[in-house]
Amino acid sequence: MMRVFGIVGWKNNGKTTLVVHLVERLIGAGLRVSTIKHAHHECDVDRPGKDSFRHREAGATEVMLATSRRWMLVHELRDEPEPELDELLAKLAPVDLVIVEGFKRHQHPKIEVHRQERGTPLLALEDQSIVAVASDEPIPGCPVPVFGLDDVETAAAIVLRELELRGVA
Repeated sequence: MMRVFGIVGWKNNGKTTLVVHLVERLIGAGLRVSTIKHAHHECDVDRPGKDSFRHREAGATEVMLATSRRWMLVHELRDEPEPELDELLAKLAPVDLVIVEGFKRHQHPKIEVHRQERGTPLLALEDQSIVAVASDEPIPGCPVPVFGLDDVETAAAIVLRELELRGVA
């Protein structure tokens, strides 16, 4: 089973920035890391007019685009329900760690990203799978440790501690 750790928070609080820095830090420590990002809106990695886009528009269930540098697989859900996180994890190649951005209702360990200016409610008050909060402000009464938004070293240490990866990195 792959180790999974999440970064959650409300829209525009800085989740992706933390994920990018965390991935860089953990890969620098020798871990093999993959990511899954959940989006609540429609997004497309393909563009109208491209051959792979045309394949999907023609009705293909899956379209694989392969180059000498990377490959990607796009699966059209059509009328299928959105897959659960566990189903998506099963499709990934084995790695040391999968960092998940989003899927805040799933019960894997998570760091919440919180910005004062956004005025969004703190998820950590009700979600016991959140083990720490990265914030731009102190949060008195927070039930978990709080550290600075830019403190990637603390974030990495929390991930490694929570997943017992110290011996790996």
